[in-house]
Amino acid sequence: AHLGDAQQAALANIASRPPSAEQIARAQEFRMPLVAATGWQREERWHETLTSLCDSLAAAPGFPAAARAVCDRLRSLQSAEIEAQADALLSTQPAGVDAATAPFIMAALQVYWVDLASRLRIDDVHELDVPGVCPTCGTLPVASVVRTDPRSQGFRYLHCALCATEWHMVRVKCSHCYTTQGITYQSIENGPRGIRAECCDTCQTYRKILYQEEDGNIEPVADDLASLGLDLLLSQAGYHRASGNPL
Repeated sequence: AHLGDAQQAALANIASRPPSAEQIARAQEFRMPLVAATGWQREERWHETLTSLCDSLAAAPGFPAAARAVCDRLRSLQSAEIEAQADALLSTQPAGVDAATAPFIMAALQVYWVDLASRLRIDDVHELDVPGVCPTCGTLPVASVVRTDPRSQGFRYLHCALCATEWHMVRVKCSHCYTTQGITYQSIENGPRGIRAECCDTCQTYRKILYQEEDGNIEPVADDLASLGLDLLLSQAGYHRASGNPL
């Protein structure tokens, strides 16, 4: 919760440089993400966001001493070390990732990419050649949301774990292998409201699916973390996550 609050505050103080008209045209021509997570030239200002998050967390009352120590260590890292960690995290390569610092670095990268995405026009976003990934940054979705707002009531949207873009996908369809056969929905009895796992018996994967009609304050990244018990039960049942949670 402290980290989420710090991210919101940091978002108001970052001004990233969006892609140029030429970059947008090239991405559209080749049906590639507009600000690809693994190809976009990051501005070093995202390091300032990381420092801001660490400062906010260090000042938070009751924040765990061990986590505060990780923030102190992050402040002492050289830019090259931080960028190397960011590269490993964005490319989902576990080798060389410092698990202690990873959530804080990813949180700063989320702020940077959400700001980038917010500076794009809806007409800039286009369908990609690679299905199932975010059309803005090319990241796999962390979960899906069945929305209740008047414009999209009852529709299911996949939610990007990095830039928070949401894109439509029909319901009762595996978001990993795209089959419509053998789809089941699992939840914990008396567990968190509005959170289920959409499970596929074809590829043996699952992603959480969240229902705004049951909980209007539901948030894909945070509530995916808050329902870890469901992940443990699904793992015991032989299913595995289609993609991870960045935090």
